[in-house]
Amino acid sequence: MKGIFYFVLITLLVTSCNTDTKFSDPADYIPENASYVLKASDLESLKNNITNNNFLDELSKSKTFSSVSKKIDALKYFKTSNELLLCFSKDKNDSLQYLIITTYNKDLFLVDSLPNHKIETITNKDYSITKTSVENQVLFSVIKDSLFIGSSNMELLTKSLEKKNKPSELVELLNTANKNSQLSVLINENHNYFNSFFLNDSISKLKIANYLLIDIDLKQDEILINGITKATDSSKSLIEVFKNTIPQENQLAKITPSNSDGFLSFTFKNYSNFKQNLEAYQTVDSLTYDTTLFDNVVEVGVIFEGEQEAVVLNSLDDTSTNDALLNEQDIVETYRQIDILNFSKPELFKQTFSPLVQFNKATHYCVLDNFFVFANSTEMLQNIIANYQNNTTFEERPYFETINENLSNEASLMLVVNPSKLNNKIEQFLDENLSLNLDNYKASAIQFIYDSNFAHVNAVLKKSKTKALENSVTEEFNIKITEDILNTPQFVINHESDQKEIVLQDVKNNLYLISNTGKLLWKKQLDGPILGKVEQIDMYKNGRLQLAFATPNRVYVLDRAGKDVSPFPLKFNSKITQPLSVFDYDNNRNYRLVVTQGKNILMYSQLGKTIRGFNFKSAESDLIYQPQHIRIAKKDYLVFKTDSKLYILDRVGKTRVSPKNSYNYSNEAVYLYNDKFTTTTKDGKLVSIDEKGNSTEQNIQLTERHHIEATSKTLVAQSENKLTIKNKTLEMDYGNYTKPDIFYLNDKIYVSVTDLQSKKIYLFDSQAKPIENFPVYGNSRIILDNIDKDSNLEFVTKGDNNSILIYQIN
Repeated sequence: MKGIFYFVLITLLVTSCNTDTKFSDPADYIPENASYVLKASDLESLKNNITNNNFLDELSKSKTFSSVSKKIDALKYFKTSNELLLCFSKDKNDSLQYLIITTYNKDLFLVDSLPNHKIETITNKDYSITKTSVENQVLFSVIKDSLFIGSSNMELLTKSLEKKNKPSELVELLNTANKNSQLSVLINENHNYFNSFFLNDSISKLKIANYLLIDIDLKQDEILINGITKATDSSKSLIEVFKNTIPQENQLAKITPSNSDGFLSFTFKNYSNFKQNLEAYQTVDSLTYDTTLFDNVVEVGVIFEGEQEAVVLNSLDDTSTNDALLNEQDIVETYRQIDILNFSKPELFKQTFSPLVQFNKATHYCVLDNFFVFANSTEMLQNIIANYQNNTTFEERPYFETINENLSNEASLMLVVNPSKLNNKIEQFLDENLSLNLDNYKASAIQFIYDSNFAHVNAVLKKSKTKALENSVTEEFNIKITEDILNTPQFVINHESDQKEIVLQDVKNNLYLISNTGKLLWKKQLDGPILGKVEQIDMYKNGRLQLAFATPNRVYVLDRAGKDVSPFPLKFNSKITQPLSVFDYDNNRNYRLVVTQGKNILMYSQLGKTIRGFNFKSAESDLIYQPQHIRIAKKDYLVFKTDSKLYILDRVGKTRVSPKNSYNYSNEAVYLYNDKFTTTTKDGKLVSIDEKGNSTEQNIQLTERHHIEATSKTLVAQSENKLTIKNKTLEMDYGNYTKPDIFYLNDKIYVSVTDLQSKKIYLFDSQAKPIENFPVYGNSRIILDNIDKDSNLEFVTKGDNNSILIYQIN
């Protein structure tokens, strides 16, 4: 499907001047014979998630997709935050053409900045059509009813504009798509595009349903698909064989060997109903067997092993099913105390369950608890027996457990395949020979769950992770964005899951929120670079967290979806010179947002109102560090630092501590260390000031080029190639080191520092001992935390200029 996504992106190469002020539903212009309709809710996030998805990256090696990829350079000029529809239809020459529908805006496409472009106007009696040519791509477009409508084909465009009847079935189904899905795809199954997911070629020649609507969730290591099928003509839609039946638990994974190629399972509560439905699809001419073998069966399956197959019956009453086999008691051999017997009706399963089962060589069988297994070789039966007894079936494998989390326990129809079979299905779908590296996709699955007049669809393509060795450091994700990264990536809390997500900004001042599974959630254009770090506040005291930060001329507060929260952003004519400071004196969510403009301090509530009780006028000179809040016992101290003076104030801005000595201060923060206000001078001296204003000065052998970080009892200092943790000094290789960071997690202190010259991240404990398996590759400071539900710690850092890395410490 990546090729389809690229079509979405390529075809956004257009502008137009023919506008009107009406507005209609974009779905009104969907072509009547559309084969596909794609709905993208957030195109920018979708493009990024496509780029970072491992499966789609592997799939891009195909000729089909590489030919399209060459044409997408102009995507960086197209911008829209509106929903976009992309429709594909066959023309009279059986070539695939596309139509784009989205809300028009003047910045949709900045065509003037594109090289090798040409714009023409074609006028007929009804429309003025713009023909845009860019890099050998041609798009015909109009602006109608405040919508941009463009197509690769003039005839398709005019038919879409002139059609009188809405494609009501398509529109009704499309409206059921998940509003939060980045991508929804409506497939017209009359064109048989979806059926090649099935392993059995006989099924792939049939129409599963009339329409298929799926929501696609793209993460770095997985693709999740959820949706529905709809059958409007029951005599031609295979999914209707499950009508008037109730899905049962799929148990075939319990007996399928993990070294097999996969399995197909279909279930029903009442065999006679199911059989009656299935007869409408059967064209097999053969003898009709009179048998009670299937009367107590609730699941039938096929296990695939190379060119061989085995049919499995899952019985609710194994005694009755055994009784139906009383005439089939000729024992061929006994393997691991299990009898393997002859079977005299090899065509029974094809005759009964065609087209779902095509296997007609079932000459042997065995019984394993409630499973009756039929195959044409004793070797295959022996393999099934051995794996069943050894608990080495699909069900016992961690990779199957992982994908099963996203599947229903009870499905009408379910297919699970291993990497080689997945590659074969993709070859069939694209009609080309491929050798994709899908070895880490140990199990992929699709299932249909029949409901009233429709069926639910679930599918999972997920990369399996090798179990990490104890004490190892493993790279979890490598996430790329379009532009170079501007700041150090950091973690923020997702208040809905209580897990962590990643926020970062690029050099074009776009802000990104990325999930802890590598999925871009949103991208937002800001007016400038973020100063310092992003804070989080609970603005309305309801447990929902917002992002708060400052740029040189704005103070932003964004909700979880990246939307501005009124009355923010606050706009400032004078430049903001320090990061936004957020104070919560009593931990009661009455926040103070503190803005620095040179030597002036402004204080606002979380609702954007000026705090009138704060009376600090201004400092004597510009602040060299952002305002800080320090609490000692029950007293609050506000600390403002200039290069020659330390202001230690109370909440309303009055002096609370007057330092008795003056110093030339460094740009380092002020810390509460050993119950004293502690910082450094420009020449590297450590200065400590008590609550009475008395100060001490200590030479700890720091040069002018130094950094410090401290907690109440731990001081870390970095100077040139020396790193001091408490009283222990480490001699490191010469390099360009970042400011050290202290993390207190799981009752343990960690200290990190990064050499930007060698791109190495170092991690130590509080005794200055290196953490095992460090250093690792990285290109910035790190943020260390537990970002998910397991007990392992993760950290984020910059990788290449436009990528971030997430590591896990096992």
